[in-house]
Order: sequence, then structure tokens, then C-alpha cells
Amino acid sequence: MALTSSPDFLSAFNAASIADANAALKPCVDIPRWTSEIVLARPFGTPAELISFAELAAPGWTEAEIDGALAHHPRIGERADGSSSEAQFSRREQSGVATSADVQAQLAAGNRAYEERFGRVFLIRAAGRSAEEVLAALSQRLDNTPEEELDVIAAQLREIAILRLEGLLNQ
Repeated sequence: MALTSSPDFLSAFNAASIADANAALKPCVDIPRWTSEIVLARPFGTPAELISFAELAAPGWTEAEIDGALAHHPRIGERADGSSSEAQFSRREQSGVATSADVQAQLAAGNRAYEERFGRVFLIRAAGRSAEEVLAALSQRLDNTPEEELDVIAAQLREIAILRLEGLLNQ
């Protein structure tokens, strides 16, 4: 069952098997503990109830969970390949980030510096942010300690997950 193509995602999600419901949430963020907690809390009466629960679900994501979820995220400023739900979400979210060759070069340099410093892809909720805002955040976050940055990444992943869940609910 492809829940993502359902005109009434919430009803289909509430009625879906555990496996199908987990699969429907996976493109939001690939953290099985998060998807499982939400799936096991069904049924949800309203989209707002689902979003509210999802915002608080599975707190304290571990470094291993975060790294697993980051495996599905392209570098900021790079176009996600493929036709998966994750790739489609990413292309929409990053649509306004990199427009000029200069911005592309700055993002590429920032991505390299970030990966050298932290050993993982720079992640930010790009939706609704300009390239300048993304570059400023990237520059600022290079000053974080690894522990501080892990907290920031977790918060950004959660924001992305909630935006993507809202997108599923609003199809």
C-alpha cells in the first residue's frame, strides 16, 4: 500500500499494517525508533494530533541513529539523485538554496570544511531558508564542539521530519 499517494493520508496511515505505516514515515527521517513509536501510538484523530505526537516522539536520538538518518541526505547545495520519496523531498527543500556559481562554490567549500571538522554531512532545514542564511549557519556551526553540533543536527533532523510529515498530510 502506497500511503504517500493517498488523498487522505491520516486515515490510510491509521488503517495501515505496521510495516506499511513504518514505510510511510521512513522518508520523513530514517530513525526506526521514531517511526515505530509513532506507528504504535495510532490511531490519531487529527493531523494536528499526529504532528504533536511526532514532535515529541523518541527523544534523545543517538549518534548512531543520526548518522543512519544522514546517510539519506545529500550535501547542501547538491541535487538529490533518484526518484525515492527522500530524494523528492530533498529537491523541494533545497530548491532555493544554490542559484549562482559563487554560492555553489561557497557551499562546496563549506561542506568540505564541515566534513573535515565533524566527519559527517552538514545538515540544515533548507526549506524556507535563503542561500545566505544557509551559508551563515554553516559558518557559525563550524565553531561548535562535536557535542554541540550533534544536538544541532538532531534538532534539524526533527524539523525536517516534521515538515515532511506535514507534507504527507497535506497532499
